[in-house]
Amino acid sequence: MFSVKPTKPTFRSYLPPVQTDVKKTIESPPKKVEPKLLQGEIVVNEVNFVRKCLSADSSQEGLWGKLICTNFKVSFIPTDPPSEQKSHLSHLLLGLHDIPLTCLEQVVTVNDTKGKKKVLGSNQKLKFNPTELILYCKDLRIIRFCFVEAGPESAKKVCLAIAHYSHPADLPLLFGFEYQGRRYHDSKGQRVNDRGGLRTPIFDRPSDWDREIKRTGASEWRVCSINENYAISPSLPEHIVVPVSLADQDLKQNSIYFMNQRIPVWCWNHPNGSALVRMASIADPLQQRRIDQRFIPAITKSHPQRSEVIRSDLDKCLPNIQDLQSAFIKIRHICVIDSFEESEERWLSSIENTRWLEYVRAFLKHSAEMVYLLDGKNTSVILQEEEDRDLNCVVSSLVQLMLDPHYRSLVGFQSLVQKEWVMAGHRFLDRCNHLKKNDKDESPLFMLFLDCVWQVMNQYPAAFEFTETYLTVLSDSMWIPLFSTFLFNSPKQRAQYLMDFAKNKAIPQGEDQLVYFPPVWDWSQQYSTADQTLFNNPMFVGKGAACVQNGEVKTFRRTKKTYSATVRGTHASLRNGQKGGEDSLARRGSLLSELKPDFSLVKDESPSERFFRDWFSRPADQQSLLIPLLIPSHLALWKLYFLRWVPEACIFKGGPITAYHKLSQLVDEIEILQSHLRQYKGTRESGSTQLPGLSGPFSSQRRMYFKASSLQDPPSPPDFLTSSFPFTPSGNLCRRSTYGTPISKFLNGARIWLSTETLDNDPL
Repeated sequence: MFSVKPTKPTFRSYLPPVQTDVKKTIESPPKKVEPKLLQGEIVVNEVNFVRKCLSADSSQEGLWGKLICTNFKVSFIPTDPPSEQKSHLSHLLLGLHDIPLTCLEQVVTVNDTKGKKKVLGSNQKLKFNPTELILYCKDLRIIRFCFVEAGPESAKKVCLAIAHYSHPADLPLLFGFEYQGRRYHDSKGQRVNDRGGLRTPIFDRPSDWDREIKRTGASEWRVCSINENYAISPSLPEHIVVPVSLADQDLKQNSIYFMNQRIPVWCWNHPNGSALVRMASIADPLQQRRIDQRFIPAITKSHPQRSEVIRSDLDKCLPNIQDLQSAFIKIRHICVIDSFEESEERWLSSIENTRWLEYVRAFLKHSAEMVYLLDGKNTSVILQEEEDRDLNCVVSSLVQLMLDPHYRSLVGFQSLVQKEWVMAGHRFLDRCNHLKKNDKDESPLFMLFLDCVWQVMNQYPAAFEFTETYLTVLSDSMWIPLFSTFLFNSPKQRAQYLMDFAKNKAIPQGEDQLVYFPPVWDWSQQYSTADQTLFNNPMFVGKGAACVQNGEVKTFRRTKKTYSATVRGTHASLRNGQKGGEDSLARRGSLLSELKPDFSLVKDESPSERFFRDWFSRPADQQSLLIPLLIPSHLALWKLYFLRWVPEACIFKGGPITAYHKLSQLVDEIEILQSHLRQYKGTRESGSTQLPGLSGPFSSQRRMYFKASSLQDPPSPPDFLTSSFPFTPSGNLCRRSTYGTPISKFLNGARIWLSTETLDNDPL
C-alpha cells in the first residue's frame, strides 16, 4: 500500500491567472461536458470546475474540467481537451483520464488551509472540505485534483463516493457483473457460441488437456475427471492430468493427505520423457512415506528410461509472499513517490535495497536449476509448495517458458497463464486485493512473473512473439474488473459466482460461461486491430529460422552431446542471440562457477556447471531451450513498467523505444517490398507486362508496430515518441526535472548492479 508522504513546501503564487481563466469560462459557458458510459454504467457523483494537476506544485499548470465517479471508474473530462497524440494506445473501454475503481490503491483527501490529510475508506466520514484529492493507483499512477474553484460540498461528496465505490462489499458488486450481463443480452442477435472466437485454450474441458498431452508427447499421462463438480479439491480444476498407472480410486483415497486435497498433477512433458509435476505439501508428515510409495513410482513409470524423480520444496528455497509484497511496496515507493536523487549511486542502491531484483533473480535462478534437471539430467521434477497456489505458479511457468518455444508465442503464453495460474487456482482475488478486505493476503506474484518474463525477453528479444507492451497491458488488465481471468481465487469460485450471475441475468442454462463473461484473452474488447499490432514483436524469429554465428547464417538445431572440456569462444554480442554488445564471457563464467580467463575446464566442475557451460558456449536456437544470464549485472529494472508514468523518465524522442521504432519501420518496409516482389513475379509468370501499383491494398492485420507508407507517398516525420511509448504519461504527479543529473545515465540504459553478499558467491 502506498504511504502518504507530504510534499515539501515550495513557492506558491497567489496572483490570479488561474482564477482569471475560470472567470472567462463562467462568462462564456463551455459546451456541455458529458462522460462516455459503458452499458450498465451510471454516474454516482460529480463536481465541476476541478483542475487536474500536471505538476507537483498544485498552483501551476493543469487541465480544467469535470470530475465524475461512476459505478465503474473515476473519470475526468477536460473542458478543452488537448489534441490527442496518435502514437499511444487507445482503450476502447477507458478514456485517457479514466481510472477503474479496482485500480485505486488509496484515496487521499487534503485540506491545505488546515494542514489536514486523510486516507478514505468505505463508509467513512470527512470532517473537512477537501482542497485536493490524490489517487494512488495500482498501475503506479498518481493522479491529483484540485478543488480550489469547486463547490466544497460537491468536492466532499465526490471524494466520499470514490472511496465508497472503490471498496465493494462483495464480488458481484464489481462493475463487470453488470456490464457483461447487459452486453450479453444486447449482443444476442449477433453472437455465436464459439467461445468468443478465442484461439487460446481455457483448460476447462478434457479436450484442451488432451491436445496438450499430445503436443508434448506425454503418452504415459491421462486426463482424469475425479474432481468433476470439485468433489475432491475445491481449488483444483475439474479435469487434471495424472499418471496412467494410477487408478482413480488410488487418487481419491490418498487425496486426503495433501493440503487442500491438491494431489500431484502434471504440468508439462519434455521430449526426453521427463515430466514437470506440481503438488501441495502433505498435511500429516507421518504419511510422507506412504505417499512417496504411491506417487513416486507412478511418475517414474511415466518416464521411458524409468528415471529418478526429484522433489523441490519451494517454501524452503524461495522468498515468501510477504517478502515479495514488502519489496514491491519499496520499489514502487522509490520509483513513483520519492524524488530521484541527484546522485545516481544513491538512487541505484535504493533500488537494490528494496530486494525486488534480488527476488526476481532468485526465481529465475531456481527455474534454471529445474531446467537442468529436466533437460540436462533427464529426470522428472515435482515442485512442492504448502498450498501449491503461489510460488509453484511462478516457477512452473518460468520452467516451461525456458524449455518450450510454444509458450513464447502469443497464444502459447496466454495458454500458459491460463493453465498454470487461472485453472491452477492462484488466488487472484486475494493477491490483487480487489475487495480491499485483507492487506495481509495481497502479494504481487503475477507481477513478479511478468518481470521475470521481461528479463528473459530483454536478453533474447528475437525469441518472443510478443512485446513488453503486451506484458504491460496484461498487467494493467488485472485492474479492469470486466473479465473473468483475474477476478477469482479458484475455478470452483469462478463457476459458483458465474452460475449465480447467469440466474440473476436470466441467461439460459447450459450457456458457455466464456460467452457471457469472457476472459481477458479476447483483446478486441479493449483494443482495436491496429493497436493490437503493438503486441507483436517484429523481430520475432519463427520456428525453423536460422541463427547467426561469426557473421554466417546457419540453421542450428540443438542436439545432445557429451560436455566439452573447453568453451568455444564466439563473439559475445552474437552468442545466444543475446542483446547487448559488451563482452560478458567472464561474467557468464560466474553464472556457473569461477571461470578461468583462458576458459579451461574448471577442476571439480559439477554436472550442472558443465551443462550450463556447454549451453552458453553455443549459439542459442531461438526456438529451443533458453537459459537467462543471471549475474546481477544482467538484471535490469523494467523501466517501461516502473517508470512509464514519471515524466522525467520519459525521454522525448529518445530512449530504447526510438531505436526499436526505427527497426520496426525497417522490417515493415522489407515486408512490403517482399510483397511487391511476389506480386511482380506472379504478374510476369501470368504473362502481364504491367507492374502492379505500389499503392495497392495491403492487409491491415500487420505484425509490425508501424504501417510503412507507400513508396509514392511523401516522406513524413515519425509520430511523437517517448521512452514510455505507447503509454501517455500526461496528467500524473510530476516532480522536479532530472535532466542534467547523473540519473539521466540510468534512464539511458545503465544496468542495475546488485551487490548483495549472498548473491555474489552464488554459482548460478
